[in-house]
This record gives sequence, structure tokens and C-alpha cells, in this order.
Amino acid sequence: MTAAENEQPRSEPSEPQYAAYPSLNRRVAFVSGGASGLGAEFVRHLAAQKARVAFVDLDVERGEALHRELSATGVADTLFVPCDVRDVAALRDAIGRVADQLGPIRVLVNNAASDERHRIEDFDVALWDEMMAVNVRHHFFAAQAVAPMMRDAGGGSIINLGSISAHIDLLDLPAYITAKAGIEGLTHTLARELGPWGIRVNCIVPGWIMTEKQLANWVTPEAEESIERNQCLPYKLYPSDVARMLLWLAADDSRACTGQRWIVDGGWM
Repeated sequence: MTAAENEQPRSEPSEPQYAAYPSLNRRVAFVSGGASGLGAEFVRHLAAQKARVAFVDLDVERGEALHRELSATGVADTLFVPCDVRDVAALRDAIGRVADQLGPIRVLVNNAASDERHRIEDFDVALWDEMMAVNVRHHFFAAQAVAPMMRDAGGGSIINLGSISAHIDLLDLPAYITAKAGIEGLTHTLARELGPWGIRVNCIVPGWIMTEKQLANWVTPEAEESIERNQCLPYKLYPSDVARMLLWLAADDSRACTGQRWIVDGGWM
């Protein structure tokens, strides 16, 4: 075998035969921040498993476009609800609306976040509180809202999105990194609190994932060098790589797994 034939893929793989999860068929899933980036990939992958997928986002244009895209395929029921997750009352209302229209939520994906850059000297109390609200507060209140319906339905899976940023040397993200580290602690305590109800709570920690936003704003030649230097695997990571981990955690295949971090970073950490 030549060196070229042995080279690993360096771009988004063309859909080979990945796993299917029958337990997700008709199961209701709720994804925050689902209109673009990782969230949109989660919505697409869950829908492809024939889950009934609802998602919320501030970006109404992209949310409605994704809803039309999925509705046209006819593979699953989908519902888009415009919502600002910083507004806890609106988030609770959205969760209630989804449960009324699609059924009890059995999979919760707490994904919505903002990695807007700020220097330490830029912060006042209002900005700090806003960053906590968009990056960690809604995780707790969404879990609080779905827990009773998961309990009554016989269990469920809550999947929180952490970040490699809480473990590596990045600058200008003090509030974001604080929130993402807090999500790992929240995952641990919710797993303990909700475990007796058959509710599993896990945290996915993505590495540097090549979303449209990252490619447009942050993947510079210097960043490329950092990825090559720090990852064990020699190729870039894409949203589908994280989505396939999420499917396993959402499905009954991971029924014995809770309170854990699941790292998808190409071996960076």
C-alpha cells in the first residue's frame, strides 16, 4: 500500500453506512439553537433517524428554511419555534408547545450558545449575566421543564454541549469558558438528581469543529497550524462527527451511560 493510499480523510466524509437507532423512531427530541451550525446538524441527524424533532432559535429565517428543508423530505415530523433561550419563560412555553403538539420530550439537546469574543476589561455586570444566560442558564431550566415528562414517559436523555475551550489555552472568552466549564458540573449533578427517574444526563465536549461560522471567522492559517499540531488525527472535524456521538447518547444503546463527558476532538485533549 502506498503512502497516498494509506492517507486518512482530510475533509467531510461522503456518507458511508453509519449506525441506525430504531429506539429514536418517533421519539420526540428538542434542540436549542437548532437553526444553524452544530444545532442544525443535530436536527438533521435526529430527523434522519425518524425522530419527531422540534428546535428553537433566534434566527427565524434560517430556522424556517431548515424546517422547510426537512418537511420536504417527509422523513419525520419537525417543528420550529422562534425563541430566545435567554428568556426562560419563553423557553418553558416553547417546551410546553412542543409537548402538546408532538408528545412528551424524551431527548433534550441543550446546544444554544454564543462564543462572542470579549476582553476582561470589556465586561460589566450586564454583559457577564447575558453571557451566562445564553451559555449555561437555559440548560438548567430546560432540563427542569422536561424532567417530569421524561419521568412519566419512563425515562429520557439530556445532552448538554460543553466545549474544548474549557480545557485549552484560548483568549478573549472568559465568560464563555466559565459557562462551558459550569456545564460539565451541571451535567454531573443533574445525572445524580434525575437518575432515579431513568433520565440520563451527559455532556458532549466538541473540539474545533468546522462549522460555517468557524470557517468564516476563525480558521486562519495560524489556526490550521494549531489544529495540525494539537490533534492526534490529521484531518479536520465536522458537525456530523459530533452528531453521530449525539445520536448514540440520545438512543437506548447508551442506556447505562450517564454523568459523563464524551469528547469529540480528534485527540486534542
